[in-house]
Amino acid sequence: MLKLFKNIIALIITLAYSQLAVADIFWFVRNDDGSTNWQYVANFSSGILIIAVSITALRLFFSRRQARRYNNELEEIRTQLELRVKERTATLEEEVAEHRDTTARLLSSESYITSILRSMPLMLIGLNKENQITQWNQRAEEISGIASSSVMGVDLWQAYPTITITPQQIKQAQDDNETLTIKYSQRGQYHFDITIYPLQNQLETGVVILVDDVTQRVHNETLLIQRDKMSSMGEMASIMAHDINIPLRAILKDVQTVRLGLTDEPIDGMGLNELLEDAMIRGQQATSVISNLVDYSGSGGGQKVMADMKDIVNHSVELANDVLSVMAGLRFRDIKVSIDYADDVPELACYITELQQVFLSLFRHSCYALGKVDDLDHSPEIDIEVTKFYENLWVRIHHNGRGISMDDQKTIFEPFAADGDANGSYNAGKRLSFSHFIITEQHQGQIAVTSDPDVGTTFHIQLPLQ
Repeated sequence: MLKLFKNIIALIITLAYSQLAVADIFWFVRNDDGSTNWQYVANFSSGILIIAVSITALRLFFSRRQARRYNNELEEIRTQLELRVKERTATLEEEVAEHRDTTARLLSSESYITSILRSMPLMLIGLNKENQITQWNQRAEEISGIASSSVMGVDLWQAYPTITITPQQIKQAQDDNETLTIKYSQRGQYHFDITIYPLQNQLETGVVILVDDVTQRVHNETLLIQRDKMSSMGEMASIMAHDINIPLRAILKDVQTVRLGLTDEPIDGMGLNELLEDAMIRGQQATSVISNLVDYSGSGGGQKVMADMKDIVNHSVELANDVLSVMAGLRFRDIKVSIDYADDVPELACYITELQQVFLSLFRHSCYALGKVDDLDHSPEIDIEVTKFYENLWVRIHHNGRGISMDDQKTIFEPFAADGDANGSYNAGKRLSFSHFIITEQHQGQIAVTSDPDVGTTFHIQLPLQ
């Protein structure tokens, strides 16, 4: 509407100026005599003024209306902004409260973790990529006698030069990105398990070192092994007494014969010499029994040494021949033992006496299983095979005695308190828990059993060469 009035005014002004170009401005109000009719001029001017005033009023009306609309819109916008500000303020207050709660929990968790790290019974050391100390717990302070405040940010070997870890071991763990475990013994008196963990998925690389004093545990394990040895000494003692008594009685008889022979005239020197030779042989048999049993019962623990598996197996068979038998009357020396050694069997680092104990326990198990066979035509046999496969040494001991049930196979290496039942019958499988411990824990190997009632039982031992 406003635009239409603007166009009308523009048209009138244009017509007026166009007429002015060809005549004077009052040409249309002149009378015939050339005089000006001022009434028309006044009427025309008032009309123009009314039109201008009307247009101005309309413009003011529409401007006011538009301004009111704009004010309403601005008011609405302000209301919405205030509402959004309130909502955002409430949200921010919730977020701030949540952040404060999260910060409190993080501080609590950090304090809790710090307390755990400081209270750990293990020596814990954290290093960055420059081998500078970032963690030093209370146990580390106790063992080293150095406060954490004195070593933080200091090179490990400058702060604690007597630590039994080398920079090469730290570098190896970082380069391989794998956990490195080191067993350290100090003159056979102190034993430590050292574990190096490379930090992963962290902005700052480094390692965490755990040093665990396992001296008491090693001593306890040694005592347990010794206890298992002594638990079988009763069985061996009775056999040993019998084995020693036989040659001693023969020796006494030979000595008595020699004593009587010395009173004869003439003296039979050749006959007496034969009797003395026989007495010496009997004495050596008794000495061998005692020596083997003393070596077995008196040794244990110590350091691993390089040994030949052939010598260990042979000595274990010799010891079994001297001391093993079963209540059914079957003695180990009555069993046919076949041993097959591969040509490339290398030496390995091991605890010799502990491995002999394992073999003796397996031989005892085999002897009991063979003694349970009632077939008179049955020929008891034990086959021993020692081979090398890749980086492992394998020992297989097979016997053709009574097999082991599936249930007993599942628990044959589990510890049991009793060795027999109420009737005095013995289940040899219950005596193999320490054999499992010696192979798996002391030598980091594996031991398994396979058995079939028609074929017999085979024990498989895997020992790593490195």
